[in-house]
Amino acid sequence: MGRLICDATNTMGIPCSATSDPGTFFRELTPEVTLIMLDLIMPKTDGIEILRLLAQQGCRIPIIFMSGVGKRILESAEQLAGSLGLSVVGHLSKPFRIDQLEAVLHRQIAEGSPRSEHAVLHIPIADEELRNAIVQEQFVVHYQPQVQLSNNRVVGIEALVRWKHPHRGLIFPDLFISRMETLGLIDQLGWIVATCGLKEFKQVVTPNGTPTVLSLNVSIFSLRDLQFTDYFMALLRQHDVSPHNIILEITESGLIKELSSTLDVLTRLRMKEVKLSVDDFGTGYAMMQQLRLVPATELKIDKSFVQNMHTSDSDRVMVQKTVEIGHDLGMNVVAEGVETIEQLEFLRSIGCDVVQGHLFSRPLPIDQLVAWIKRHEGI
Repeated sequence: MGRLICDATNTMGIPCSATSDPGTFFRELTPEVTLIMLDLIMPKTDGIEILRLLAQQGCRIPIIFMSGVGKRILESAEQLAGSLGLSVVGHLSKPFRIDQLEAVLHRQIAEGSPRSEHAVLHIPIADEELRNAIVQEQFVVHYQPQVQLSNNRVVGIEALVRWKHPHRGLIFPDLFISRMETLGLIDQLGWIVATCGLKEFKQVVTPNGTPTVLSLNVSIFSLRDLQFTDYFMALLRQHDVSPHNIILEITESGLIKELSSTLDVLTRLRMKEVKLSVDDFGTGYAMMQQLRLVPATELKIDKSFVQNMHTSDSDRVMVQKTVEIGHDLGMNVVAEGVETIEQLEFLRSIGCDVVQGHLFSRPLPIDQLVAWIKRHEGI
């Protein structure tokens, strides 16, 4: 198998080295290596052990799996690699033909490194910088449009925070949200984002002149405060925004830990006609228990399932069943991370209500969002 692969890559002008010995593999794993093709079953070891060792070395080289194991096992191996911080960019089921190998290699050459909304740079951020950012309100809000599948109309926007650092430029939330939680600053950040979002919301109108729905992410830490509902309703009145036009998104992973202390707040919010969304559905635990208890009106399918559903049977089933469950419970279902026409058409075919993702638009500052909506709606 190794000779077959090397013959194919050499024909394409790509240098290749093959081995089934773990020691030789790691000795030859130099910075010049640009792609790893890993067989999950080898004479002296197995691919799972290799993945573990690659993760320990902080490997960032793209990996293509080769395997004759069942598809479910292969998908589990890909999930493991992702959880270890490794990048799996494809797989080949053995036995495979030369043209299949060449197609995978050509695609990897064309695409290069995996796509992402932004390059995640591991820049050092001091605690004091984060505290100053809160005091000085160094944050801006970008908005991603949400499109109704039945008529292709914009029906909502999601507010997403960015840190406008005075020296480093725009910093994305992956780099600071968890730190904000650790430092106890996440509640203050949430109020800054909500205030900015409500202030800018009136600039967004549909063709008939009415506002769309604004989705705001709320931390589970904020929902511990039994006065949250009163504070939030006062903020809506201050900006003259109806609760009918607001959706508060709560991450599923946080709900299971704090459900008993948040039901008070969530129920009061619904009584005051604020809509609730269970965000990142499928990534947490005890999903059915939460859906039974939380008075949510919307279910959001996590983008990881959407983006993998055409290569993973498990993810495709998860997406389809989530739409069915949401509808059976009388909820609107939104799919995040839609990037291709193929994903869009599958979601349409299974009756998903609303989609958002880069296929339509990345998150935009308010002025660019307004211009995008006008073009999309033909205003």
